[in-house]
Amino acid sequence: MPLPNIPFGVLLLYLLASVGTASATYAFNKPQVRVTTTFADFHARIMDQWGEGGGKFVKISKDSHHPFEGRTFGGAKRKEIRGSRAFGSGYPYGSGNHSTIARRPFPFGTWPLWWDQDFMESSEYGPHMDAIRPGSLLVSVPLRTTREHFNVTDEEVYHAIGDRESMLPLLISYVTWCHVVPAWPSKFDPTLSNSPVKLENVIQYFRASSFALASPTYNNTLARQSMTEGGSSPLLDLIEYSPFRRCVDDVTYHALAIMNRPPELTPLGRFVRALTVAPIFLPFAVFVALALIFHVIAVLRLWMW
Repeated sequence: MPLPNIPFGVLLLYLLASVGTASATYAFNKPQVRVTTTFADFHARIMDQWGEGGGKFVKISKDSHHPFEGRTFGGAKRKEIRGSRAFGSGYPYGSGNHSTIARRPFPFGTWPLWWDQDFMESSEYGPHMDAIRPGSLLVSVPLRTTREHFNVTDEEVYHAIGDRESMLPLLISYVTWCHVVPAWPSKFDPTLSNSPVKLENVIQYFRASSFALASPTYNNTLARQSMTEGGSSPLLDLIEYSPFRRCVDDVTYHALAIMNRPPELTPLGRFVRALTVAPIFLPFAVFVALALIFHVIAVLRLWMW
């Protein structure tokens, strides 16, 4: 039986080095959002539905030509995803100036929502940035259920607002766990007079104010005050004690896509990658590959005999 040549041995080492921990990918066709911040390579961080988040945050390199170069992103954990009814809430780090949403980092990987009248300078993330917004353009979708599953009235309708790629798989979770009546998202534009959702309707922000749940029956008269001024109007009992609202809130908390920690190499992977990256160790790397191949062949021969 002819022995494999040297290039195959090197390739084998790279395959071993690319093996990550079990937490990196553990579900087939799992909904994910890629966050690309540079044209230098194909590396991208992943926003993962049901993911745990965490890990080190990363800075957008200043040679990336990205409009937000120099800002950090990632590092936030799932348990930090819930904000409040105040726009600009839900930041685990980077929210020092509560009077503006501009110039902030992106702890969960994506950008905050934007509102009309450039509220808190949110136009920085407006529709002119949709082409590169992580998760694509902002959309909204009505969330209704039926009396068969919850004791609801016709007026109990909520709206979810967020980026499209996060919203679509989340809708599947809403339908599955909260029996939401299926509906397709529409483009979100808060400047339209007939927009189904206004700033004053938001009952809960998530993921550093990049996702929100709203109710047309709720009117937060304090919504246009900055977080520095604080406060919000209390929720109506219909909303506060609604099992349907709580279900939607819980599913959002657990399933909304957030940025995961980078996949980690196994100890063997780190060792082999170090060998193959450093040219001085290439002969030794080839020797290890050939030794491994000889060992596999010897074991197979013994097994066959």
